[in-house]
Amino acid sequence: MKSMEGANYSKVSEFVLLGLTDSRELQAFFIVVFSIFYVITMLGNCLILVTVISIPQLHSPMYFLLSNLSFIDMCLSSFATPKMIVDFFTHRKIISFEGCISQIFFLHLFTGTEIVLLISMSFDRYVAICKPLRYSNIMSQRVCLGLVVVSWTVGFLHTMSQLAFTLYLPFCGPNVIDSFFCDLPLVIQLACLDIYVLGLFMISTSGIIALVSFLLLLTSYIIVLVTIKKHSSGRSSKVLSTCTAHFIVVFMFFGPCIFIYVWPFTNFLVDKVLSVFYTIFTPFLNPLIYTLRNQEVKTAMRKMSNQYTSFRKTAQFPRYPVK
Repeated sequence: MKSMEGANYSKVSEFVLLGLTDSRELQAFFIVVFSIFYVITMLGNCLILVTVISIPQLHSPMYFLLSNLSFIDMCLSSFATPKMIVDFFTHRKIISFEGCISQIFFLHLFTGTEIVLLISMSFDRYVAICKPLRYSNIMSQRVCLGLVVVSWTVGFLHTMSQLAFTLYLPFCGPNVIDSFFCDLPLVIQLACLDIYVLGLFMISTSGIIALVSFLLLLTSYIIVLVTIKKHSSGRSSKVLSTCTAHFIVVFMFFGPCIFIYVWPFTNFLVDKVLSVFYTIFTPFLNPLIYTLRNQEVKTAMRKMSNQYTSFRKTAQFPRYPVK
């Protein structure tokens, strides 16, 4: 097949992104809204990282995992959102072949890592509530570091498995992607040969992983709530409120992934809207739900703010020794 000649078997050097909408009014609205969301996401997650690193009282397994979640959310929010905002100013939205492959790589790397990290965080809460006497032994520093390493390793292996065949597919004709970023189900349909069975297997694995992980998280939340209900009715309402908030974010992250990847090669109009949830809204909500609602974190942030204010006053008005 002539179209499969060349180093990467591709004659397509760029792809055309259709974006979210053709309406100029909606594009202007999205520029403002998504810019605000992106800035708040980056500042909120960066604040959490600085707070956890700076305050010794937060050097615990739970906040170690939360700080890693904040870092992943900053990455997940940045792989496509800035380009999408810039593309709203252009009539023809272009992305190079290498840029498109990079977006697929980082999307599956960060989502795969976040899935495993969310399971790790759920395991941490399960041990803290169901096995409190053994918590310090089970959730040791080495175990926490191992969970983070495993999260990134699984994310990397997952994204490489998705790209193993994609890089060598012949893209020799159509190059229009009906989305605001490159996603595997949309890109793989543009290949110049019939890869339905292979593509179905590749993409459905992502949906199956997301579905199984979602069920594991749901099970862990149910076990935690049942345990709290049995042992302390006074704490059950607070834990129920916390678990409900956490589950809303988990559902917003996993729901679109499951919907898009369990039924690949079906062009639903809502697919683009669902993609916004796990690339923009979930990284925005995670700091609010997981961390900024936590009283201990808010106290630590006030302490850090007071220390910074005191430092500035000392720097502006130094105290000289009286002779």
